[in-house]
Amino acid sequence: MQEHDVAWVRTEMALAQAAPSSAVGPNAWVRKNLFASPIDTVLTLIAALAVVWFLPQILNWLFFSAVWSGADRTACLTTEQGGQLPAGWSGACWPFVEARFGQFMFGRYPLEERWRVILTGVIFIALLIPLLTPSAPFKKLNAILFFVVFPFVAFFLLVGGYFGLSYIETPLWGGLMVTLVISYVGIVVSLPLGILLALGRRSKMPIIKMLCVVFIEAIRGVPLVTVLFMASFMLPLFVPPGMTFDKLLRALIGVALFSSAYMAEVVRGGLQAIPKGQYEGADSLGLGYWQKMGFIVMPQALKLVIPGIVNTFIGLFKDTTLVLIISMFDLLGVVKQSISGDPTWATPQTAKTGYVFAAAIFWIFCFSMSRYSMFMERRLDTSHRK
Repeated sequence: MQEHDVAWVRTEMALAQAAPSSAVGPNAWVRKNLFASPIDTVLTLIAALAVVWFLPQILNWLFFSAVWSGADRTACLTTEQGGQLPAGWSGACWPFVEARFGQFMFGRYPLEERWRVILTGVIFIALLIPLLTPSAPFKKLNAILFFVVFPFVAFFLLVGGYFGLSYIETPLWGGLMVTLVISYVGIVVSLPLGILLALGRRSKMPIIKMLCVVFIEAIRGVPLVTVLFMASFMLPLFVPPGMTFDKLLRALIGVALFSSAYMAEVVRGGLQAIPKGQYEGADSLGLGYWQKMGFIVMPQALKLVIPGIVNTFIGLFKDTTLVLIISMFDLLGVVKQSISGDPTWATPQTAKTGYVFAAAIFWIFCFSMSRYSMFMERRLDTSHRK
């Protein structure tokens, strides 16, 4: 054997080498995300110019030139409106938000009974946080408390009339309280109902499939405003004489049914994305229909459509503002009512500040749901794990 015919074979693993300096660190991130191509560079420069132009003006209006104290509208009048403040002082009117903060949160709920709303909110948060924490123990118990027990506790606390609590009629409810109540009920009801509708639409039984298709397409074919009108004014016509539905309950039914129709289509998309082999594998194991769906198919389908589910939840949370058309005042409705119906604070600056405050509250909730959705997507994404 010639010497040059002998191949060299490594007997030890090569030591791990550090990543190139051009591939890691802040500079690499900037090149990859902001200046990866000429188009990216142009868009980055345009965005930077927009930030430089608008951000100082927004911060100036929100904070630096804002009014922070005052008892009425005169504290927020600009020079052009009344000469009460120096020239150029036309920022946000935060005393208006401070003065009406309780109304924004609770509506006309009696002041001495608001502790019941606060207690309900504390219980809600105490049950929600461990439920959303993957490492928290006792998930089944937590889910039962949150989805089954809590609604009854919240009903007795908020409505009253039992256990020595005074009765508070729902027309007095308002503000963020109503927004959260409608959103919670809509989310809790629409997901399981949407799953059942999606399964029914894919059913091999013609009657069940037809009923589900008619319901889904009928609800999705009309705007939420129409559904709320029907739930508020036509629903009482279909109940026995002498039986009445509270206006809030009618809104809850309308919102839940509307959201469940859209949720059904989201879930159906996930079911159609599951390979046929998963169904056949479950059948080969001798699993029944509900076992196959509950243990094999549905967990995979729901994981695939997490963005669509959360998107429906976000849309539902924002659509609660439409209950204003049936004379219910959610957060945005109370803000609008406070601006137009209170001459003490009726100025353009208070109107802008009130709407900005409402927008900030909605953004916080919607952004939180979006970020948690992204967290769960990363956690449940097992396709690249070893």
